[in-house]
Amino acid sequence: MKLRQNGCTIFAATSIVFFALMASMKQVRAELSFIDLTHSIPTFKPSVTDPTKPDLSKPIANSKPIAGFYHQAVLYPADIWPTNEGEFASAAVLIQEHNGTSFNSPNHYINNAQSLEPGAVPQKERKASEALTINQLTGKIVLIDVSARVRQELSKNGGMPHPDTSITDFSDNSNATVRAKDIEAIADQIEDGVWIVAHLGWSQLYGMGGEDWNAPGYVNGLNHPGFTREAIDKLIEIMEIKGVKISGIAADSLSTDSGEGVNGSDNKWSDSWPAHVRLYQRDILIVENLANLDTLVTIHQRGKCSLVVSALKHVGGTGGPARVIAVCNNE
Repeated sequence: MKLRQNGCTIFAATSIVFFALMASMKQVRAELSFIDLTHSIPTFKPSVTDPTKPDLSKPIANSKPIAGFYHQAVLYPADIWPTNEGEFASAAVLIQEHNGTSFNSPNHYINNAQSLEPGAVPQKERKASEALTINQLTGKIVLIDVSARVRQELSKNGGMPHPDTSITDFSDNSNATVRAKDIEAIADQIEDGVWIVAHLGWSQLYGMGGEDWNAPGYVNGLNHPGFTREAIDKLIEIMEIKGVKISGIAADSLSTDSGEGVNGSDNKWSDSWPAHVRLYQRDILIVENLANLDTLVTIHQRGKCSLVVSALKHVGGTGGPARVIAVCNNE
């Protein structure tokens, strides 16, 4: 009987702790906001003639082609595993690592001797996807919002982008992109482990133009906003002066680099991709194609937010699709 009483006492005490913990968790959730910063990845059935490629005439659900660095994602027919109560469905997906909302690991770019800088992480030591740490994949958000300047530029063409810079100009000389002055404005917030997130107001165009990089829309003939070369230069300068290293940069555009930065000084990719060339050798990450940054801006004004990059942990990977989430205090 005594043992039974002790058992009841232990059960009651455990119940009190459990319900207190549940109440605490509800309180924590009430104090936090969660924002999904991720675009859906369109998928297509495989081509009959080449099953490694998609049949764009056979989209899954409402999928439409998006701009990327390879063909669209292929979703292979589901395998069915029946039981006496129903059945499991399980499909296979073939997708390029840098498709849609995605992260880039430091091994994504291989610098030649000319582009290596003093103190650079040697290529053989640069982290692949499985080696990224939780500290790198999470961190306080430092927000840069240039969306108003981008909207102003788009208004010159009825709110729509145009590949011709004489119509809508998102070159590195344009004010409608991330400039050195924007980095200087947040210099006091640049510290170890933060994520610098640029709200360009560009995700509204996601999917516009489809796969064609030269079409008006998301890639816009490589006339889209992003971090300019001078912005990357200023960011590195400030980090070196302060002796700190951020975790990464992110933006709601194709590459985080501006379109001009991607294109380079000619049509042969000379002096191109400054964010990729300079940041990876410093063990700094990049996240591309974010969504819902307008919501982040609104909530970020009321409290502090952190970024969570749910990265695939595949061995040897140079990056991959990610479910990116902002977690904000409701102050």
